[in-house]
Amino acid sequence: MLWNTRTYTGWGRVHSATGKVARPERVSSVAHVLENQSAPAIGNCRSYGDACLNDGGAAIDMTRMDRLLSFDAETGVLEVEAGVRLGELTRLFAPKGWLPAVMPGTGFATVGGAIAFDVHGKNHHNAGSFGQHVVSLTLMNRGKTQVIGPNKNATLFKATVGGMGQTGIIVSAKLQLLPCKGDVIMVTERRIDGFEEFLEALDASQSTYTVGWIDATATGDGLGRGILEEAETGYGLVKARKASKSVPFNAPGWALSNPIVKMFNSAYFRRVPDRGRTLVKPIQDFFFPLDRIHDWNKLYGKSGFHQFQCVVPIDQAPALRSMLEKIANAGSASPLAVLKRLGPGRAGMMSFPMDGYTLAVDFPNRGRVAKLIAALEEMTEQAGGRVYLAKDATIAPERLKKMYPELAGFAKAANKADPDKAYETDLIRRLQLRNVT
Repeated sequence: MLWNTRTYTGWGRVHSATGKVARPERVSSVAHVLENQSAPAIGNCRSYGDACLNDGGAAIDMTRMDRLLSFDAETGVLEVEAGVRLGELTRLFAPKGWLPAVMPGTGFATVGGAIAFDVHGKNHHNAGSFGQHVVSLTLMNRGKTQVIGPNKNATLFKATVGGMGQTGIIVSAKLQLLPCKGDVIMVTERRIDGFEEFLEALDASQSTYTVGWIDATATGDGLGRGILEEAETGYGLVKARKASKSVPFNAPGWALSNPIVKMFNSAYFRRVPDRGRTLVKPIQDFFFPLDRIHDWNKLYGKSGFHQFQCVVPIDQAPALRSMLEKIANAGSASPLAVLKRLGPGRAGMMSFPMDGYTLAVDFPNRGRVAKLIAALEEMTEQAGGRVYLAKDATIAPERLKKMYPELAGFAKAANKADPDKAYETDLIRRLQLRNVT
């Protein structure tokens, strides 16, 4: 197995790492690598901060491990290698009447990454998190494999799902897919004029998939305005997806200046008629809307960007309103801001979701953004919420520890599986996640 020196970043491009990277194609190759040098696994590096980075150390790129191993067309149980992309599973199985049970906002996320962060999607309020649909997974540690699941070595399973790769290398998994009607989706869009109305609409939604776009620049009576999307799968003919486009260079700083973002958000809000509308789309256009623009992270310029994502309990919704006020007054938000209703579902000790509301906002990495995000993190902590580690690059260890009550149990399980801490990444070291007792 060849090791190549490589410099790579998370999707936010604020932090980078340089180190040796191996790209195995077979399970036997992974075992050979781990016999000689343990190292954390990485996928397509779609986590935003430093979770996928191991600066100065080695990493194992699992993206060539992308085979489909078996599929039961009657039960919908699919076994795949960890490097398979969720968008590819959607493309292959939606026409057959099956979908990955949970999908994040990008189809470039790998199955291994989805397990490692126990990702959530637009249906978390009724389907829970990704890890809740993992029947079993094959974990490799020091060249040896073991199959674990919710009822087989359950403690290790709960430390692995949402555990950011700290218990070993996920080489494959059996997933329970969910039935769907076909590979198109019917999306109903309607304007929501303010924050409280938005929460009421999210709570009242009976749709399988629900998500809200928020105008994070709006103030006053318009604070929290946005567009609610509710969707159900269907079947029929729709136009094929347009060819993907790429952002060829880093955008200049003025491209996402506050006046331009305000103008864009205002136009985007009004693109939906007052009466609302229903559209029929290819299924991937709804689940992965930005995937058609390759390297869209370059729109934030060479300095990169941060995404802040938090969840707060239902009774702490006023804290989210205060966050939106602070964000709008700071004038730093981008057009990308999302509000969703989460249910209680979570599969791992370090899983992000809780029964509440989640807000995600992108900020270009400039000016006083770090100070703004620190204030939002403090507000999240005070509200009894938590930040999403797949997006984080800034939170302090002391604050993080108060947000994840099962952290000590996770650290114990991870240290037992990896006593030499060979699987630690920059995020794990920054937050001292395995030093908790």
